[in-house]
Amino acid sequence: MGGGIGGLTAALALARAGHTVRVLERAPEFVEVGAGLQVAPNASRVLDRLGVLDAVTADAFFPRRLTLRDALSGRPLVALGTTSAFLGRFGYPYFVTHRADLHRAVLTACRDTGLVELLASRRVVEIEPRPAGAVVRCADGAEYQTPALIGADGLHSATRALLVGDGDPVDSGYVAYRGTVPVEALAEHGGLGEPDGMVIWVGPGLHLVQYPVRRGELCNQVATIDTRRHTAHAGDLRRQLEHAFAGVCTRVRAGIGLMDTSRSWAMLDRPPATGWSRGAITLLGDAAHPMLQYLAQGACQAIEDAAVLADRVSEHPGDTEAAFKAYETLRAPRTARVQTTARTWGQVLHVDGIGAELRAALLATRAEDDFDVVDWLYGFDPTDAPRRLTA
Repeated sequence: MGGGIGGLTAALALARAGHTVRVLERAPEFVEVGAGLQVAPNASRVLDRLGVLDAVTADAFFPRRLTLRDALSGRPLVALGTTSAFLGRFGYPYFVTHRADLHRAVLTACRDTGLVELLASRRVVEIEPRPAGAVVRCADGAEYQTPALIGADGLHSATRALLVGDGDPVDSGYVAYRGTVPVEALAEHGGLGEPDGMVIWVGPGLHLVQYPVRRGELCNQVATIDTRRHTAHAGDLRRQLEHAFAGVCTRVRAGIGLMDTSRSWAMLDRPPATGWSRGAITLLGDAAHPMLQYLAQGACQAIEDAAVLADRVSEHPGDTEAAFKAYETLRAPRTARVQTTARTWGQVLHVDGIGAELRAALLATRAEDDFDVVDWLYGFDPTDAPRRLTA
């Protein structure tokens, strides 16, 4: 249930294992909204296993490094190289792409299997657990009986409300502005901070992420501010954003000047929880473990979920409850660590004063090929079998 990246990747993984899958999507068509997306090796290897990595990366951009820069002074703080040494360490690339490109590649693969039924305009209004599965009822009167239900219905998951019942997500106080701009538009102001890489410009209660997508023709930008700190002009998205970034360097100001301020997104997450699985119902992706954006792992963790879930279903044929319990047992510690680390990394990015000076001093000693800090994240292999599953 849910036709986003997580739901479709789960459908594809299950179909590759020979299972028939029905995907219910509330939107009138299967499309992905949003702009850029970072895909790290822990997700790249799953996409390769599912046979879609080449299609996903056809128009992707492969940064040579991931760089952290001071938004006020413009000086670099630390960088992580992502070329030959990185590939040698992790076996798979780090790439950036448009969300729609990844979604389209997985959607096409699902259709090509002949095992995935894709139903749009299906707004689920009721889920009824049954001893041998569940019944799902939609607003248009459609009703579906299923031996297994996977709720990949996002941050405000109705399925989660049934299983976990932990109320509303947590508002971090930060909001993000997102969008893409032509790379040429930034060239007029000195260009990208890292033309062959991805850069995060960090400052007190704010940051700006920039990286190329669509073969390097567009630049994806995400500007984030702490609305509790930057309170001036609250309610006026353009003026509040510009006021928050008033003291930054020229290149950052240029990027902010090109931001789409027609809307902003509140940065929400939840503390780690268990109890995602009950009987023949389980959760996946943001429905199970929504996280803040600071590790760029939301989609990656949903992709990991898909591989582990499909493997557990194959491991427990005919016993959905056992499969789903095993899936949660394996995934909960991993995703909890990512959730909590994302919160911590957000604090590191946004420090001020002496905290910012200490951050700069600590990071200055790290070499580009020092991958120890990300081994646990990028080196993780959620798959049980190294073979590549093909159609």
